[in-house]
Amino acid sequence: MPRWTDLRVPAECSKIRAMRTVDLLFEELDISVEEIAERSHLPVERVEAIALGRWTPSPVERRRIAAAFGVAVEEISWGHTMDPRNIRYRRYGFDDVK
Repeated sequence: MPRWTDLRVPAECSKIRAMRTVDLLFEELDISVEEIAERSHLPVERVEAIALGRWTPSPVERRRIAAAFGVAVEEISWGHTMDPRNIRYRRYGFDDVK
């Protein structure tokens, strides 16, 4: 029986780029929200919300933003990244848990 240390990564897998979040792309490429908004023809507020994880972009928005960054849609990890507990605590006046 093969051991896990005997497993090899197929050559085609080494060509796959790691997925990155939108905020990480901003950091890596040193580009502004306004510039990506202009390139993607999306409102600055929408691009900012996507970068902060407050908005999950539609398929069309994903294509536009990926093209603005010059990467494939599949190379970006999309979705909410904001901690929903923070919203709930503030809305109902609960003390922050430390």
